[in-house]
Amino acid sequence: QEQLVESGGGLVQHGGSLRLSCQASGFTLDYYIIGWFRQAPGKAREGGSCISTSSDKTYYIDSVKGRFTICRTENTVYLQMNSLKPEDTAVYYCAAVVSTGWGGLDPFSFKYKYWGQGTQVTVSS
Repeated sequence: QEQLVESGGGLVQHGGSLRLSCQASGFTLDYYIIGWFRQAPGKAREGGSCISTSSDKTYYIDSVKGRFTICRTENTVYLQMNSLKPEDTAVYYCAAVVSTGWGGLDPFSFKYKYWGQGTQVTVSS
């Protein structure tokens, strides 16, 4: 069965750190752009960070720049989250889309094929 599985969420204090993992099962991530999305209670889902197939391109929304780092190994993508804030509280999802080029497009607008089940991140004030 082809799926993505996230892990690493939890409860952390303001200013703390967490590392999320997104592992592929049943397929390889070699040809996929990977995005991390999040959805806070009562809010729409938003994109947070993306990484290209060869890791030569990454993208972050302004609110996480300088605090979050995305990277990837052969079949796992990581999101290192530092200096966490209460407003980072959300369910975090990873998603994969076959890469046909990134260019100047918004990577969060791609039609992602695979989605994980989500992992809860809670930052206390």
